[in-house]
Amino acid sequence: MITIDKLIIGFDSALRTLLSPAQTVRPVPGSALPEHDLTDSEKRLSCALMRVNHVGEVCAQALYQGQGLTARNQDVQQTLMQAAREETEHLAWTERRIAELGGRKSFLNPLWYGGSFTIGVIAGILGDKWNLGFLAETENQVGAHLNSHLDQLPVNDEKSRAIVTQMKVDEACHATMALSYGGAELPLPVKLAMKLSSKVMTKTAYWV
Repeated sequence: MITIDKLIIGFDSALRTLLSPAQTVRPVPGSALPEHDLTDSEKRLSCALMRVNHVGEVCAQALYQGQGLTARNQDVQQTLMQAAREETEHLAWTERRIAELGGRKSFLNPLWYGGSFTIGVIAGILGDKWNLGFLAETENQVGAHLNSHLDQLPVNDEKSRAIVTQMKVDEACHATMALSYGGAELPLPVKLAMKLSSKVMTKTAYWV
C-alpha cells in the first residue's frame, strides 16, 4: 500500500539523487592509486563512460525507490532499500570521478530518473517475485555493461577501472540477493526489451 509517508520519502530521495552530492560510507575504490596522465582523447572517453555509469546509478536509485514503494512484503521492501543505499555509493564514486576528469553529468538525469521510477512502480505492482526478478535481471545486464566498459576504458586510467570493478562486484551481489528472496526469471521478450531500452539510454548518455 502506498502511503503519504512513502510518497514523501520517495520525493525526498528523488531530490537528493538529482540535486545533492551523493555520499559514500566506503572509501572510493582506487582513491589511493596514482593519477596517470591521460591524452585528451583518453580523458574524453573515460568521462563519457563514467557519465554513462553515473546515469545507470541514477536509474538504479529510481528503480529501487519505485519498486520499494509498491512492494508488498516488508522483507522485500527492506532488501530493495538496502540495495538502493549501496547504489548511492556508486552514484558518489562515479560523480567524483567525473569531476576529477573534468567532465559533466548527463543533462537528461531528471528524464532518466522519472522513466526508471515509473518502471520500478510497475514492476512492484506485478508482485514481489516479478519485482525481485526484474531487479536480478537488471543487475545481470548492468554487470555485462560494466564488463564492456572495462574493455573500453584506457588501460592507464586505473582509478576509473577500480571503481567500475567494485561496482561490478556489488551488482552481482544484488542479483544473487534478489534471487535468494524468490525472484522469478523474466520471460525472454521482457529481457530483450530491457536490453533495447538500456542500449538507447547508454548511447544517449554517452553524448548527452
